[in-house]
Amino acid sequence: MAALGDSITEGSPEYDSRHGGDERSQWEYWAARADGRLEFRNCGIYGQRTDEIAARLGGCVRGADVLVVQGGINDIVQGRSVEDAAANLRAMVRRGKELGLRVALANVLPWNNCRPEHERAIRELNALVAEIAQNEEVTLLPFHDTLEDPDRPGRMPAEWTHPDGDHPSVEGYQRLGELVARTLG
Repeated sequence: MAALGDSITEGSPEYDSRHGGDERSQWEYWAARADGRLEFRNCGIYGQRTDEIAARLGGCVRGADVLVVQGGINDIVQGRSVEDAAANLRAMVRRGKELGLRVALANVLPWNNCRPEHERAIRELNALVAEIAQNEEVTLLPFHDTLEDPDRPGRMPAEWTHPDGDHPSVEGYQRLGELVARTLG
């Protein structure tokens, strides 16, 4: 499987695709551990927007049978439109399907450091992601709901959040990985 995305796919901040780190800080690690049949190529890069992620699709999917697409938060952080981010995600989904891959699309996580306008943009983009998954008939991976704190909507609980407030903790990545294994395994 090819996992294509930003820092959430990469495993940031405890794992860096260029320098290594704690491999448990990747949802791919936990998905493969939950279902031994799953093998992943981690093509996540910290800080990338959906247009930058899309540019790497071809190299990431060589030899893969499944493509997991994740991204969008960096578009929001950089003030880009959610419509453009959704269009980029849709294009990646379609390209994966054209290549004969089974495709799954993850939505954007809750963000503990966001401002109200970011929270609105995340919810708007996630609605578009759900629409893409439905219209393109691909699997939706509900990363947002998996890590959302029921007592603090739009935020992750402390135990599933890295101290930076932007990324999951190892426990958060474990929850995402187990979701992926249940969904794609």
